[in-house]
Amino acid sequence: MSALIALHGLIAMIWVGGMFFAYVVLRPAAQTIEAPLRLRLWSRTFERFFPWVWAAIVILPASGYFLIATRLGGFAHLPLAINVMQGLGIVMILLFLHVFFAPYRRLRTGVEAGDFVKAGQALRQIRQLIGVNMVLGLITVFVALAGVA
Repeated sequence: MSALIALHGLIAMIWVGGMFFAYVVLRPAAQTIEAPLRLRLWSRTFERFFPWVWAAIVILPASGYFLIATRLGGFAHLPLAINVMQGLGIVMILLFLHVFFAPYRRLRTGVEAGDFVKAGQALRQIRQLIGVNMVLGLITVFVALAGVA
């Protein structure tokens, strides 16, 4: 059971840490790169990062709900921290699904077609949504760790 809790935390760290790195480190560093190269960089970055997010949106709910069923006695008397974590996690998953199927798709098609205006608009929307998701993820991690302590 400890390994499952560790996996749950590790996968959350990969997702939230990846967003933090992209938003706080890569985004400012990439601002000095010309738009066509910057947009290609972001497209390729997301291409490599999003499979990890897909893994996270499968593993986190599966492991979390398994832990609720086996360690916490089901949903009837969950601590507030678990309910907050669950609720924020669902919102984060929904935001990611929107990013993946809407602006990320427009970013990729814009970059492939050389339409850097379209790609830039999509990247701005992705940046905003990932910023929101990163904050939600940081709050979720804080609540999880504070609720466990």
